[in-house]
Amino acid sequence: MNKKWQVYQVDNEKVEKIINKHKINRLLATILASKGIEEEIQIEKFLNPKRSDFYNPYEMPDMEIAVERIIEAINKKEKIIIYGDYDVDGITSVTVLKSFLQERGLEVDEYIPNRLEEGYGLNKNAVEKIASKNYTLMITVDCGISAIEEVKYANELGIETIITDHHEPGKELPPAIAVVDTKRKDNKYPFRNLAGVGVVFKLIQAIGIKLELEEKEYLKYLDIVCIGTISDIVPLVDENRVIVKLGLKLVAQTKNLGLRAILETAGYNKIDSNTISFGVAPRVNACGRMGHQEEALKLFLSKDKDEVNEMTNKLNEYNRLRQETEKNIYNSAIEQIEKSNLKNNNTIVLMGKEWHHGVIGIVASKITEMYFKPSILLCEEGDIGKGSGRSIPGFDLYEALTECGDIIEKFGGHSMAIGINIKRENFEEFKLKLEEKAKQKQIEKIVPVLKIDAQISLDEINKEMVESLSELEPFGEENRTPLFVFKNLKIDSIRALSEGKHLKLTLKDNRNIVNAIGFNIGNLVNDYRIGDKIDVVGNLEINTFNGVDNIQINIKDIMKSL
Repeated sequence: MNKKWQVYQVDNEKVEKIINKHKINRLLATILASKGIEEEIQIEKFLNPKRSDFYNPYEMPDMEIAVERIIEAINKKEKIIIYGDYDVDGITSVTVLKSFLQERGLEVDEYIPNRLEEGYGLNKNAVEKIASKNYTLMITVDCGISAIEEVKYANELGIETIITDHHEPGKELPPAIAVVDTKRKDNKYPFRNLAGVGVVFKLIQAIGIKLELEEKEYLKYLDIVCIGTISDIVPLVDENRVIVKLGLKLVAQTKNLGLRAILETAGYNKIDSNTISFGVAPRVNACGRMGHQEEALKLFLSKDKDEVNEMTNKLNEYNRLRQETEKNIYNSAIEQIEKSNLKNNNTIVLMGKEWHHGVIGIVASKITEMYFKPSILLCEEGDIGKGSGRSIPGFDLYEALTECGDIIEKFGGHSMAIGINIKRENFEEFKLKLEEKAKQKQIEKIVPVLKIDAQISLDEINKEMVESLSELEPFGEENRTPLFVFKNLKIDSIRALSEGKHLKLTLKDNRNIVNAIGFNIGNLVNDYRIGDKIDVVGNLEINTFNGVDNIQINIKDIMKSL
């Protein structure tokens, strides 16, 4: 697939200024400049964030009201319940708030809806169950901002509600006693993009300040807050970066038995954002996807080593089942695409029987990534198809579904990801209508863009310089791993690995030689020959094999030199 290479135009004056002030190498300075991080205070906060970099939680809407009501509950020893979500952000949010409030002497329970039976967010049946157990206060975490009718119902049943959420509100806010969400239109808090668990952290910080607690009483939860923040794929900039940078230090020495057990079983040698994204998050998320959300929460809250070991084994098994289920759906989806030649369409819309809607969103992501087209996958359940969709930059999938609303039962989400229910009888009409919307938007003209931080040569790089890139960690949304372009490299060797799946090369530039690996592009092995001159875009990394460290280019795109 053709990709557009967009190379940052280096402003040498800015780069020199950063080098001189902060005594860092040119590569690091260039990347900081490319990110627009140029002022001294910005650079210091980015490279070395401190606890003093946290914003005042009382600048959040309704924070003062929420804190006063929770302190009243603490003083009166009220029975309260936390209503959460089944993903990592939701599970960590419940873990942090429940642990903190229990330490303040409160009796705290939780309710996490079953993904497969109840779906996301508050529902009236759950509110009825909560009311029947005489709870006086319900605090939502990572959900609730759109639960207008459900909060009204809770009010009627005598339950007061505090909403803490990070999703976009509608035109009307729920009639709760407090709605703490920085996406509110009247928000004045300096940073809008906290994860749900980030909002919970600000809540316990605010309570801690009001009760004049030592900072450690809320800062000690940053390991768990960090896990939820990374896993929810929020932008790792500003206050999220402070949370994650400080939190990862605590993860490395965590006292949470459950988290430590997951880290050990995941088998990663280094604790970084990659470890959380690919080692921890899938295991925790697998519980919710397979309908066992309470197991992940129990793991994080447990103080019993035997119970932790049992829960960890369960999480690993759920993750194995999730991977197996995902693989089966993916293979079935690819078969449909190839059989019907859907790869030539502007959009890919599929429905399958016995597809598991707990994992279908992951498969939709893979289909979109593979074909660079918006995709919607639906599980056929009776006369209804329930599913998820993913889009590409430049095509607003939520907007497109809004325009198809007359034949959709319900949907929600945002421009890049949606959830949808549609009647089986409307499936073919919906496919045609969505395809037409994509055609109108000239989706075929959208090409993926690789934003490249710098063009460099092999002469410029060494092991120390590549290792210095770790100062830019944690990597994630809006702080991606730096991309570099290398031009006119000569292929010294080339072969396919893993039954043709990956591409392995050695590349030369004058007297220098470097290893390169291209994952999932093994099909290109026949397009290039030894001696060809190529341009390569990729990340720089240190590959350790048999105790020997070597610089390696992780290829993201490749083309013959002009």
